[in-house]
Amino acid sequence: MLKQVAEGVLIHRSELLENNSVVVQGRDGVLLVDAGITGAEMTCLANDLRQLGRPVVAGFSTHPDWDHVLWHAELGEAPRYGTARCAAFMQDVLSDADWEARVAEGLPPEIADDTPLALYGLITGLPADTAQLPWDGPEVRILEHPAHAPGHAALLIEERRVLIAGDMLSDVFVPMLGDTGNPLDDYLVGLGVLEDVADDADVLIPGHGSVARGEEVRARIILDRAYVEDLRDARVSNDPRVVSPKPGWEWASGIHEAQARSLARGDKREGTPD
Repeated sequence: MLKQVAEGVLIHRSELLENNSVVVQGRDGVLLVDAGITGAEMTCLANDLRQLGRPVVAGFSTHPDWDHVLWHAELGEAPRYGTARCAAFMQDVLSDADWEARVAEGLPPEIADDTPLALYGLITGLPADTAQLPWDGPEVRILEHPAHAPGHAALLIEERRVLIAGDMLSDVFVPMLGDTGNPLDDYLVGLGVLEDVADDADVLIPGHGSVARGEEVRARIILDRAYVEDLRDARVSNDPRVVSPKPGWEWASGIHEAQARSLARGDKREGTPD
C-alpha cells in the first residue's frame, strides 16, 4: 500500500527487509526509486499506481545491491537509471553466464521463490557527474558518493525537501561498509555528502526502515558517523541498532559483529611485518 510522506512523494514498504520503494509524482507519470523485492509487492505497487492513473515514466536504482535493482513487467518499460558506476557494476554481473544462479543463491530463502530476476539489473548508466535526473517532474539532484556500494547515490527532491538516502541512515541497520580499500573513509565521505544537504531536507527516506523528519534527519547522520568512528577507533559501539535492535531484528546485529571482525583482521595484517 502506498503511503504519502511529503507532497507528491509516496513510499511502498517491503515486509521482509523493510525496503522503501519511493514514488515521486511528475507531470505525466511517476519516478520509481528502488522498485521492491518480491513479485507480489511489485505487482501490488503497479496496481496502486494503475488505480491512481500514474504510469511509471522513469526508474532509478540507488546502488547495485540485489534488492535495489529488481523490476517487474507490471511496472512497464520505462528507462531505469543509475550512476555510471552502478550500471557498469551490473553489466559486469550480467556478463557472467551463471549470474542468475549466483544471485538466486544469495536471496533470503523466505522470498527466493517470489523474487523475479527476468529484468534484474537492467540499468542505464547516466553520464559521469550528471547532476539532475533526466525526467519530466520535480528536479531531482543526484548525490553520488563512495559509501556502501559502487556508484551509490542519494537523491534530493529539492522542491519537496525530501532526501532519498539509499542504504544509509537507516534505523534498523547499522552502516554497512563497502568492499573497498578504505571502507571506513569512504563511508565517512558519503556521510559528508549527505550532511551537506541535510538542511535542505525535511523528510529522509532510507533504503530500509522508518522515515525520519525534521531534526531526526541530522540525528541519523550523527548516529551513523558515531558508529563508523567507533569501528575506526576500535571502540565498543553503544549504537542502539547493535545493543537493542528492533524486536525480531536481532539477527541484524550480526552485520556489526562481522564488520568488527573483518576490520580487526585487517588491522592485524597491516601490523604484521613482511
